[in-house]
Amino acid sequence: MSLQDEINYYEEYREWYLKIMKAFNFSISQDTRAREFLIDILDKKDNWDVEAILEDFHRKVDKNQILVYGCGPSLESTVNEIIKRRGDTFFNSFLNLAADGASILLKEMNLPLDAVFTDLDGITEDIFDYAEYVIVHAHGDNMDKLKKFEDIIISHQKLIGTVQVKPLSPVINPGGFTDGDRILFYLRPFLRPEQNIFLIGMDFKDIVGRYSKPKYKQNHKADEVKQKKLNYAVNLIKWLLPKILNKFYVINSDFPSKIVREISIEDFLLRFTEVNY
Repeated sequence: MSLQDEINYYEEYREWYLKIMKAFNFSISQDTRAREFLIDILDKKDNWDVEAILEDFHRKVDKNQILVYGCGPSLESTVNEIIKRRGDTFFNSFLNLAADGASILLKEMNLPLDAVFTDLDGITEDIFDYAEYVIVHAHGDNMDKLKKFEDIIISHQKLIGTVQVKPLSPVINPGGFTDGDRILFYLRPFLRPEQNIFLIGMDFKDIVGRYSKPKYKQNHKADEVKQKKLNYAVNLIKWLLPKILNKFYVINSDFPSKIVREISIEDFLLRFTEVNY
């Protein structure tokens, strides 16, 4: 079985997808149009082999413990505190995966960014140059952004396309709704059971972090729609985690519903001493 087939969980996820479409009055036909639009863009790439890129990503995941960065309000303070205690080179021993605008913080801090997962509303073009892998998501409301970023999507070699509807090669549907929870869905077939996944800035509360979108200058309270999206993301993670053997920890944050183990910065750093990281 190809990695494309292994990572496509659309049929298993389909019931959730239909529930989300109904809850937000989203358009399945628009999501389908977005899939075709992204495929048309990807067809313009030269010497691009999606299976080879997935295999390359698999090898990278296989070597590392994993840090996943969300755009919640605890993102900045947590990263700054880890740097203060261990220095920025501490992050080099991890696979660093960012949800959308969290990638901007990593770039500002000159921290490694192995992959960014984005529907393109939280990043700027320079993130494509900074990230080794870019996983671009297409949905009915972001075709304008796909068009805006078209040239750089074409030129970035280690790029994967994801969609919300039934996938057609070369795009895939790992499941997931927001950029943050989609990372966890995407990781599912790549993980070894003994690997741990640590979440930073994955708060999913009623405060939106300032790195969620480039236009935001400070954290702010989530509006009703945003809060509803975050609630769905939490429920999706709750549904996903029993399907994965790995342990998940959220660092320096009170994760909703207690479905992910909470760990302090101190306890996290104790796991990775100067000797073993």
